[in-house]
Amino acid sequence: MMTDNESMTVIEQRAAFALAGILSTRMLGLFIILPVFALYARTLPNVTPTLVGLAIGIYGLTQALFQIPFGILSDRWGRKPVITLGLLIFAVGGLTAALSSSIVGIIIGRALQGLGAISSSILALTADLTREEHRTKAMAFLGSSMGISFMLALIIGPVLNQWIGIPGIFALTALLSLIALAVLHFMVPQPVTKQSHQHAEPIRVQFKKILTNTQLLRLNIGVLLLHLFLTSLFVVLPIVLKAKLDLEHHWQVYVPVLVSSFLIIVPVIIYTEKRHLSKPVFVSAITLLVLGMLGLSYLDNSLGGIMGMLLLFFIAFNLLEASLPSLLSKIAPAEYKGAAMGVYSTAQFLGAFLGGFGGGWIQHHYGIESVFIVDAALATIWLMLAITAKNPRYLSSHLLNVGQINKQQANHLSHCLTQVPGVAEVVIILEEGVAYLKVDRQVLDMTALNVISNYITK
Repeated sequence: MMTDNESMTVIEQRAAFALAGILSTRMLGLFIILPVFALYARTLPNVTPTLVGLAIGIYGLTQALFQIPFGILSDRWGRKPVITLGLLIFAVGGLTAALSSSIVGIIIGRALQGLGAISSSILALTADLTREEHRTKAMAFLGSSMGISFMLALIIGPVLNQWIGIPGIFALTALLSLIALAVLHFMVPQPVTKQSHQHAEPIRVQFKKILTNTQLLRLNIGVLLLHLFLTSLFVVLPIVLKAKLDLEHHWQVYVPVLVSSFLIIVPVIIYTEKRHLSKPVFVSAITLLVLGMLGLSYLDNSLGGIMGMLLLFFIAFNLLEASLPSLLSKIAPAEYKGAAMGVYSTAQFLGAFLGGFGGGWIQHHYGIESVFIVDAALATIWLMLAITAKNPRYLSSHLLNVGQINKQQANHLSHCLTQVPGVAEVVIILEEGVAYLKVDRQVLDMTALNVISNYITK
């Protein structure tokens, strides 16, 4: 018997909502200092733009170092225990930064926050709890929740800075992490364990397959650059805006830009999935990044120009943030999904570190406009890589009940299923008695699949 539902189930909706809440709550704890820290840091002793950029981006380095280990552990220990550990470490980092009165202490606290590297586990858990045809919607929901975190951070950051100061904001990030921990254990469904015989392969074999996949490599380079642009932008943007508006009024720039970008991207995402236009939209979004960064380098004396270029940037950023993990889930082997998400998240947070540290260094030595110009040049390189990438296959999920079979029978059945036209991938779970199939509906031979299904159910 095969199942295929057109709409998201209650469990899928609940999982997407709760995991988006955890990710957005945690990311709010990281984003909330962005609109105020570059200005606050000037009041600390022995501060340079490079150290400011390091404090903003250092969490990305520790995230990058631990995403792959956390992703592997989530494949073996389970997603929830690993996410729990990461949230607790994040809370310790927030308290460390809150109690620090020097830039070095804040850098250490931010590094500890990054050490709680759970993004890959959250993405993998989302993939576990949603079917292939609904994964883009779930990933887009996560990406949109991060965008909402941006908007809230940029609005309330300056307000909270006036009320409780930067130390109070860091203490609040620790509290937000504990709230996310409660959401994880009381709202997120328990995932089905999808462990198959293929997990017996050594870790080095898994990573060889992941790192030598040129399509995955393009996505990993892309997410590195995307977050490099984001972090470097906020190293210098508060300073640019301070020349036009008082800090407490910066929300008047961020809110209309972010709200407008959300209103634009939602119908674009829906239309893209319906018409299978992932690559053209992907390339167009990167083009907007190039235009936005170039525009910021030339229009930074005009508040209207700044807002227009930021709108281009955030339209592109939100589209790419939603589409990149969805594309990854389509390409990555099902049995190595956690490890693939680990590599992806490592690249993402390495980009955040390079953007913070590199943005501060470039600003210190070459000025603010140079930060935008370098970002535009890197985005142009990414654009060339995207243009030459293959069009993604649009795959859906099939669940095939196979009953109680042994490993040898599973190997034979897997071979038979992969010979069916339109079946791209098969993962058989012996403990559950089911086979998870990725299929291309446009070429799927339903007759052959039904023959196999009827044979094994007799």
